[in-house]
Amino acid sequence: MNKGKEIVSKDLSTEEKIKAAAKKLFTQKGFSATKTRDIAEEAGINLALLNYYFRSKEKLFELIMWENLSLFMGVLIEDIKNTPRSFEDQLDFIVGKYIDMLLTNPDLPFFVLNLLQSGHFEDGNIDHPILKSIQELRGSFLKIIMEDMEKGRIKKIHPLHVIANMMSLIIFPFIASKLLIARAGNISRAEFEQLMIERKKLIPQWLMGMLSL
Repeated sequence: MNKGKEIVSKDLSTEEKIKAAAKKLFTQKGFSATKTRDIAEEAGINLALLNYYFRSKEKLFELIMWENLSLFMGVLIEDIKNTPRSFEDQLDFIVGKYIDMLLTNPDLPFFVLNLLQSGHFEDGNIDHPILKSIQELRGSFLKIIMEDMEKGRIKKIHPLHVIANMMSLIIFPFIASKLLIARAGNISRAEFEQLMIERKKLIPQWLMGMLSL
């Protein structure tokens, strides 16, 4: 009995090592530039063992992205529901959390776009846990926006404009990061990340400027 428990523990430990190594390399090098051999070397195992646990790099990437996205959405929703804030303070919080998450998981926008194209988030798939989380987050944030509009604190416009502008300002630089770094901006990855950190303050300021009465 104890021996069986030890084997399970060791298996879980190896799996976690692989996931930790993969996450580190995906973040540092991106999905395309990361090879399965690199992940195995980082995890301190041989390639055959990695393939035993995860059949492909794509499956490993998908698992990590799902876990990160699920954890992020859960934390964000819990905080929004249980911590009363004004719209402006909530905006600061959401923008900051999203940018922190994307700095840690720069390939996540591409992962979500692939899911959208593959039909994972279609209306017929409303029971999908991630879709439920997105709908819950959107509903909570819409309520805050509408309350501030009704109280005359911000302009009355369709709240979808607010959400679309916020998400565009957050996500687009990460999607276009290679173009911005190598072509348009001629900056380093470190400089790009510093600019993204600056946007944590700038995006709420820009949005509040648009919504000011």
